[in-house]
Amino acid sequence: MKRVLLIVSGGIAAFKALELIRLLRKAEYSVTCVTTKNAEQFVTPLSMQALSENKVFGALFSLTDESEMGHIQLSRSADLLVVVPATANILAKMAAGIADDLASTVLLATDKPVLVAPAMNMRMWLHAATQANMKTLRSRGVHVVGPDEGAMACNEFGPGRMSEPSAILVAIEALLNAPHPLSGRHVLVTSGPTHEPIDPVRYIANRSSGRQGHAIAAALAGLGARVTLVSGPVTVPDPAGVSVVRVETAREMLDACQRALPADAAVFAAAVADWRVANASDGKIKKQPGAAAPALELVPNPDILATIAAAGPSRPLVVVGFAAETDDLLANAQSKLIRKNADFIVANDVSPETGIMGGAENAVQLISAAGVEEWPRLAKEDVAQRLALRIAEALG
Repeated sequence: MKRVLLIVSGGIAAFKALELIRLLRKAEYSVTCVTTKNAEQFVTPLSMQALSENKVFGALFSLTDESEMGHIQLSRSADLLVVVPATANILAKMAAGIADDLASTVLLATDKPVLVAPAMNMRMWLHAATQANMKTLRSRGVHVVGPDEGAMACNEFGPGRMSEPSAILVAIEALLNAPHPLSGRHVLVTSGPTHEPIDPVRYIANRSSGRQGHAIAAALAGLGARVTLVSGPVTVPDPAGVSVVRVETAREMLDACQRALPADAAVFAAAVADWRVANASDGKIKKQPGAAAPALELVPNPDILATIAAAGPSRPLVVVGFAAETDDLLANAQSKLIRKNADFIVANDVSPETGIMGGAENAVQLISAAGVEEWPRLAKEDVAQRLALRIAEALG
């Protein structure tokens, strides 16, 4: 029997949690409930216990609960954690890593998938802080159902209404019963920029944020893969369930990739600097009044994609490269596919007016020996999901 840990937070939509419990039990899921203090102003633990047929947990510092189960075991004993309703407050706590009650502590301590069903006033939902928190949570692999648009208890109409329990049940079943086509597979992913030092305080870099590479790593892990993510310097959070290796330079990235082999597939989404400074200084280069700017001698960095994709026993079965271009996108990507011995090239136009480099969306063409697929402009998480499914299909 699949186990759901239902976290009920303090919003008027909390009353719908009772119907969700009933539906889950009817579908033969085990349900254990965790409440916040505010949730108990809307629904009683006794009602949840009667419907779930399990003890309801609410206090972080309960000696009995900690000795019997403990918040760490509670957070990891379920197959899925579901937050219903997910108020603006608990979403903010999740994004910031705050753990000041049992519900938020369980969410921070878990190593299992998390599904949230947001519910709040439309202005709270549309507020920049809430939208930033949602973007952070999605980038960490948190699953989201809703919110819907409709009439709310505050007599306003708009986005922010919690999805109906039946729709939340569908989302739960999709997660718990989803196929894992990459189970048992190891996938290597690179992400972010590289920093090539000029001296101890200066470096050559680019505008890559790492959002696309990190989203790909999360999507692959969601399909059951064991993922090694080799990341340059980024500010985006690490994806859940992924092994992360942090590097600075292109040579460090190549070394980390080679140490991560063997792999069934490799995705090279990192924007690796093509050149490094051969005459980098060990000390800070001082600006001298009237003196000419120092001359930098640039030499090529190793070609990570071509190195790993070269024919040989250690070559992954599927190799995916990226072509970030500002001119002649298709021609350059098709040429790269052949030159680098890749199986797929994800081509994208990173001209400044597209807003793709460092942005939240991407518009790509998938290049392979079979031809060119043009994908619509999508959130980078959706591009990642499509690519992960294509890799799973290619691996068979």
